[in-house]
Amino acid sequence: MIFRTAVEHAKKHPGLIPQLFFICLGMGGATLYLIRLAKGPHVTWNKTNNPEPWNKLDPTYQYKFVAIGTDYKNLKKEGPEF
Repeated sequence: MIFRTAVEHAKKHPGLIPQLFFICLGMGGATLYLIRLAKGPHVTWNKTNNPEPWNKLDPTYQYKFVAIGTDYKNLKKEGPEF
């Protein structure tokens, strides 16, 4: 119903087409980013099989989306093994 209303408005006012396009693009990008965050190493969905998944990560795993100035290949693990 909302989609049909948006299409009708876009037919009456063609200047709305780019605005609707970029709104949909932003919403899609935000959704994909939230899905990416939900699959990260710090999120636990199944607590019975792997209650602490962050302990099984390699110290060279790049946690950040963009790491500027950090070389994760040369890091050493500082802490006990669990």
